[in-house]
Amino acid sequence: MTVMIYGAYGYTGRLVTALAAERGEMPVLAGRDEARLRTYAELFQLEHRVVDLDDGDGLRRALGDVDVVAHCAGPFSLTARPMVDACLATGTHYLDITGEIDVFEQILARDAEARAAGVTLLPGAGFDVVPSDCLAALLAAELPGARRLALAIRLDGVPSPGTAKTAVESLHEPGRARIGGRIGPVPPELRRRRVPFPDGARWATAIAWGDVSTAYHSTGIEDVVVYAPLPRAVNLLSAAAPALGPVVGSPAVRRLLQAAAGRLPGPSARTRAAHPSLVWGEVADDDGRTVQGVVDTLNGYDLTADAVLRIAALLERGGVPIGAHTPSRALGADFVRRLDKTTVTLESGTPQR
Repeated sequence: MTVMIYGAYGYTGRLVTALAAERGEMPVLAGRDEARLRTYAELFQLEHRVVDLDDGDGLRRALGDVDVVAHCAGPFSLTARPMVDACLATGTHYLDITGEIDVFEQILARDAEARAAGVTLLPGAGFDVVPSDCLAALLAAELPGARRLALAIRLDGVPSPGTAKTAVESLHEPGRARIGGRIGPVPPELRRRRVPFPDGARWATAIAWGDVSTAYHSTGIEDVVVYAPLPRAVNLLSAAAPALGPVVGSPAVRRLLQAAAGRLPGPSARTRAAHPSLVWGEVADDDGRTVQGVVDTLNGYDLTADAVLRIAALLERGGVPIGAHTPSRALGADFVRRLDKTTVTLESGTPQR
């Protein structure tokens, strides 16, 4: 059985590769940059395959004997489709670490193709969106008939180059939520919320996080808003986004911003250890009943490496149903409790009349 890590020399790909080596696993490393790929393959004494996502025939040949591909090369708005196409053609199970709403919608819409090919497609197999998707499913199970879901993601520290590049891709787009089952702009009254994190309430801003897509597919709840406490500078940029949209949306400016993002070093191991992650959630029904929950876990990048390898192992063993799935639908909502250094707390509220 063979697992391939595509984008193995990127920031998150390196974390996944290093953790796999630490656990005695032997994935095949892949990517388009031969020099960088060879460096990491020799470091961990692993096989490597050089292939570009634009080379459809070469990609299918590279996947010919691969059972599972862990796709770690974003932005996934540009890279997911060719990899998914190749996986469907070769019968290779697919997981990725996207957090992009439209990518989730596109991949989940290919469920019939995946079933016909006998393949599992599982986007969002990292911090985006395993802990938040599982929390949403756990909360919905506690309150059948819930109509509204709010999630808040607390991520401290500096981003990886890939995360920064994805942020650049979406800078010119407005915030998004799912209201009445439809994805669209965040209603003005829902753009800010006071979130009761365990160590103190903080104001948070609605963001275009992947759960705007996935939580609906996992729970059936039609109103979903995701928040995050943002630094002042980011809040100012978000407020200015409508005016800046034509500028940051231009190809020339986006290329400059992408190049700058690509030069970011990403957080060090010490920084990651000092900044664990927290996910808060609340479901509510029309009678005023609520259930809140918290997932307390590793830094998002470390959790991603752990989740990717655990999910890849399940896919290798045939422990995941075929088709296109969200993490909680494929793995069960309790999967989050199996991740390293992760705790889940649920607490029912009282009706407010």
